[in-house]
Amino acid sequence: MTADQDPQLLRRWTATLLAARAGREGPDPVPYGRNLLARWSEPQRRYHTVDHLRAVLDRIDELADQGGEGGELELVRLAAWFHDAVYRPDRSENEERSAALAEKALTEAGLTAREVTEVARLVRLTVTHDPAPGDLNGETLCDADLAVLAGGPDTYGGYVAAVREEYAFVPDDAFRAGRAAVLRQLLALPRLFRTPYGATAWEERARENLERELAELTDASGTG
Repeated sequence: MTADQDPQLLRRWTATLLAARAGREGPDPVPYGRNLLARWSEPQRRYHTVDHLRAVLDRIDELADQGGEGGELELVRLAAWFHDAVYRPDRSENEERSAALAEKALTEAGLTAREVTEVARLVRLTVTHDPAPGDLNGETLCDADLAVLAGGPDTYGGYVAAVREEYAFVPDDAFRAGRAAVLRQLLALPRLFRTPYGATAWEERARENLERELAELTDASGTG
């Protein structure tokens, strides 16, 4: 999908960047948004697509509307735009490269050094999804990014299938082992969701989905 095919999302980007600049001068936001949407539309993506970007932005709005979670929401939204802007499933440095892209682009686009640093920090935080207590920005972004885990059966099943498609180059046994390790890492977190609203609305269903998927993976591998 190109920016021309999703003008509504491009308008959301423009509004977010202008709000983050708070009236300061800077270049036209549109070319930056077009570049990001082109990245999110790359052919190797199956889950980390424009649809995922839109879902994360929608969940940030939901958190703000339902819980008034606080934090610097425009910077959180910018971090959502950049958090998977660089994505190659066969590489491990995607978050770092995405953060570096944010640092370059947002400096050019007129944000202050502090704002750029904060957006890049948030992008890097999506490696672990483990914000420190009181990190309102980090809690909001991580909860929004992980909200897919709390989807209904069809939504969660579609997410799992899309992740498998992204890693189609990985043999089944290796994929099951790697995916099971990710699920165990998530289940080991004291809380998947750190905002009050996320903990109430999403935690229980997300853990049920993760535990069910992990059981299916271990059964399929013959180790469960």
